[in-house]
Amino acid sequence: IQKWLKLLTDYINDTVAIADTDHELRYAELFRQLDLNKDGKVDISELRTALAARGLHQGGAEEIVLESDINQDGLLDFQEFSQYLQAHEKRLWFMFHSVDRNKDGRIDVGEIQHLFHKLGVAVTLEQASRILKSMDRDGTMTISWTEWRDHFLLNTFRNMEEIVLYWKHSHMFDIGEHLTVPDEFSEQERRSGLVWRQLVAGAVAGAVSRTGTAPLDRLKVFLQVHGSTARGINLWSGLRGMVREGGLTSLWRGNGINVLKIAPESAIKFMAYEQVRKCSREGGSLRVQERFIAGSLAGATAQTIIYPMEVLKTRLTLRKTGQYSGMADCAKQILKTEGVRAFYRGYLPNTLGIIPYAGIDLAVYETLKNAWLQTYCVDSADPGVLVLLGCGTVSSTCGQLASYPLALIRTRMQAQATTEGKPKLSMMGQFKYIISQEGLPGLYRGITPNFLKVIPAVSISYVVYEHMKKILGVGY
Repeated sequence: IQKWLKLLTDYINDTVAIADTDHELRYAELFRQLDLNKDGKVDISELRTALAARGLHQGGAEEIVLESDINQDGLLDFQEFSQYLQAHEKRLWFMFHSVDRNKDGRIDVGEIQHLFHKLGVAVTLEQASRILKSMDRDGTMTISWTEWRDHFLLNTFRNMEEIVLYWKHSHMFDIGEHLTVPDEFSEQERRSGLVWRQLVAGAVAGAVSRTGTAPLDRLKVFLQVHGSTARGINLWSGLRGMVREGGLTSLWRGNGINVLKIAPESAIKFMAYEQVRKCSREGGSLRVQERFIAGSLAGATAQTIIYPMEVLKTRLTLRKTGQYSGMADCAKQILKTEGVRAFYRGYLPNTLGIIPYAGIDLAVYETLKNAWLQTYCVDSADPGVLVLLGCGTVSSTCGQLASYPLALIRTRMQAQATTEGKPKLSMMGQFKYIISQEGLPGLYRGITPNFLKVIPAVSISYVVYEHMKKILGVGY
């Protein structure tokens, strides 16, 4: 009680000193920006336009009007708007100080992590740093009261639980290759349709990202499958050879189904994760280990169901001009000549490849991050965004190096029917054949274009995802 009384006293002292000047000027300027037709009133449509322009959910306009429209005319004059903002600022002030545990007037990355932990949600240091950076305008890697207030002023949050849900879904986007643990959504978020807007935003970002890097992906698959016959082919000669064989559009062969499988894979993974979650802890929040297991099961379920599309993608990527008229024709020919089992060739190495990638990626990341903290950041728990990015890049590279041979084996098994004159080999048979014919370097055939596509894939996906969130009103 004494702590909150002191906070309230501090707030009164601070606000009284500036109430007559600072907030009136700020509110007047904001009201002027919202009043698009300059009639001295702000209506719901003007509020929706303003929220959409700021990347916020347009549904908040109704809540603002409902709370602040004193005379019930559906319009806000400056007095009504100002009274609403004063009450909302007071709520934000108490929320800010509830997060600011050491009472230094700034929120750091550790305090954000502690808040999530207190509410039963696990976040990494990197995720907490991204949340902080989204509000940090002065580059101090902390959030001041002014930054907090300005960031949330037109949001309708009433407690920290709602702000945590807002933050929780900030960085979910697809770069096409990696198994991710699905996020958890509240009942309120499910009812509001946020789940599906989030999945649509991720699917569109993944589609644009895969399309942008499709030529590199096709070259990677070509080098993986043709092995020793592809020796001497580099990045440019490989791309030129594809253009000569089928024209410029041939660089995007197989991209159609690669994009098409994003939506069902994401939806199946999410629904499977929800079913696993309901079966454990009576539908409550899962611990980190439980989320990893549930996410792995959900990912395996999604992969099992959509795996035939993976086989079709490989066959369509490698096809010669005129070989198939489309996806349906390719599926018919495989079914007719090779049977149903052909649609699951390479499934075992595909599933096994998830384990070394996920395990090594996480282990290397944590090792590098902790080593940096012990050496250079004795007094801080935050190594900085650039260091986290560097750790993530190195750990992802190590994970890919460990799992790449299995990915190569998977692709060769998927494409076996297109390789004439060679027996259909099992996973171990493929390993032995590659080692005997091409040596250890043969297990890493095509890894160069695979690495080259990572940075543009992540960059394109991130930019498109951010724009899609604004368009769909996800607003993070």
